[in-house]
Amino acid sequence: MEQILKESISKHLEEMKDQFDIIEHHTQWGLDLAEKYIKFVKERTEIEQAYAKQLRSLVKKYLPKRNVREDLEAKFCQYQAFLQVVKELNDLAGQREVVAENLTTCICVELSKYIQELKQERKAHFQEGRRAQQQLENSFKLLDNSKRKFERDCREAEKALLTAERLDQDINATKADVEKAKQQAHVRGHMAEESKNEYAACLQHFNQDQSRFYFLEMPQIFNKLQEMDERRTARLREGYGLFSETERQVMPIVGKCLEGMKVAAEAVDEKSDSQLLIELHKSGFERPGDVEFEDFSQPMNRASSDSSLGTPRGPSDVRVDPRLLGKNKAKRWPFSKKNKPPPHSPASSPLPPLAPLAPNGSRSPKFARDPLSYCLNEINKTVKPCVASLRSLRWAPVITEDFSHLPPEQRRKKLQQKIEDRNRELQKEIDQRDALNKMKDVYQKTPQMGDPASLEPKIAETLSTIEKLRLEIQKYESWLADAEGRALSNRPDNAPRGGHQLDPASAINNNVSSHDKDSPDAPHSEDGTDTLNQPIYTEFDDDFEEELVSPIGSCVAMYRFEGSSEGTISMAEGEELSLVEEDKGDGWTRVRRGPGDEGYVPTSYLRLSLH
Repeated sequence: MEQILKESISKHLEEMKDQFDIIEHHTQWGLDLAEKYIKFVKERTEIEQAYAKQLRSLVKKYLPKRNVREDLEAKFCQYQAFLQVVKELNDLAGQREVVAENLTTCICVELSKYIQELKQERKAHFQEGRRAQQQLENSFKLLDNSKRKFERDCREAEKALLTAERLDQDINATKADVEKAKQQAHVRGHMAEESKNEYAACLQHFNQDQSRFYFLEMPQIFNKLQEMDERRTARLREGYGLFSETERQVMPIVGKCLEGMKVAAEAVDEKSDSQLLIELHKSGFERPGDVEFEDFSQPMNRASSDSSLGTPRGPSDVRVDPRLLGKNKAKRWPFSKKNKPPPHSPASSPLPPLAPLAPNGSRSPKFARDPLSYCLNEINKTVKPCVASLRSLRWAPVITEDFSHLPPEQRRKKLQQKIEDRNRELQKEIDQRDALNKMKDVYQKTPQMGDPASLEPKIAETLSTIEKLRLEIQKYESWLADAEGRALSNRPDNAPRGGHQLDPASAINNNVSSHDKDSPDAPHSEDGTDTLNQPIYTEFDDDFEEELVSPIGSCVAMYRFEGSSEGTISMAEGEELSLVEEDKGDGWTRVRRGPGDEGYVPTSYLRLSLH
């Protein structure tokens, strides 16, 4: 019976220990799960931060590094929409950073701190449970020891009593032995009684400890562990919710960013961009006139007429001035490059004889068949390499203060913009002047507030700035009036463009006489001018000009011009000059002062008078 009771108590203790280990394992698993979730959120925040950083880098790469007001492209709605999309993407990157920050703060930091507190609490609960379990085990050991002692004393007392009874019945035993055996049996009985009382007390104490352990201490510990684990589970549930709630909180702003991108896309208008391109680059030039017919058959007719009159002329005697091939040939391509300030006319190299003799002394067969084509081919072979090399010389446009290097319409817009800017600056300075005057009046009325004389330098500086701005506005307004008047005068119904036209017949006669002059038997002209040394291929009118051109009008300089650039000429205000070539739209006019001294000056500096 005692053995069964002992086994039952041990079994209960083992079962309680097993349950205690299960609870310990479960609570530890819960804490590990929470730490795993924290690690998961940390990796998510790192991904968000890396994504936001890449978006920031992308935005920085494609945003303009200078003020977009300086770029003409910034005025187009398609470019503005692109910038808006990039800016909205930058805001979107900011929201990703907000998500990463909130996840780190609300989940990683807070939940980690809470898990550390739970670990300490769990440790305290299990220490309390193990202490209660140890106390019950100690009480059971005392009970077992007292029980063993009581059992041993009982056996000793029973043995001593049997011995006393046996001696008492033995006739051979002495009285002293019998008395001693009875006394020994009495002592053993008394010891057994004491062991019994001690065993009863230990048993009562153990039962109390066991009842307190199973019905009070362990239930309380288990309840505390259960409440702790439930709190951990609830906090983990909140963490799961924050994971989605953090994303949901930024969705309205993300939606606004996406809506901004959509609005930017819908704001793109191809028609307005096309119209803006026209307005920005409208030159104001008139359309070129019709190209006149140039009759190249007259030299042949002339040669036939001369031979019929008895004047012997071979096919090689007819030469055509190559300048007629491109005289007054205007550029009509809409995408051609703007004219630049033209350089000095290059010195032409002497041309070879148009009809070289063969080794046997006779003319070339090609020259005999088609003299005109042969002459042109020879000229082309000699001059075109020079033209190709000289065309590489480019002249940078001279940027003037009055924007005369721009086309008329662009010049007018630039001047209007300058006037508006100066007017805004002027109004700002006027407001500052009025404020300073009011402050000066306040200082004069209440000297304790300040010295009125201290404002005099600032007022004087402001007045000087105002006067300077007004002079600049007057200057720009005069240039604007000149530009608008010139735009009206350059219209086809007011003043025809283009220089003088040469009579083809007279040009051909001049060519013939010049060819006669080059021949060994021909007499030289009195002025000694060699027409073959003049520039040819006037289709390259950007790089080569005729050296001597008769004036087409006169002009008066309205302003002083230094003429420091190569190809330009200086002039004084009020100086009268001869107009050699009218402005072709590049803002420059060719003038001449006296014989041989000619060059280019800004058109806006002149008052023209055409013949």
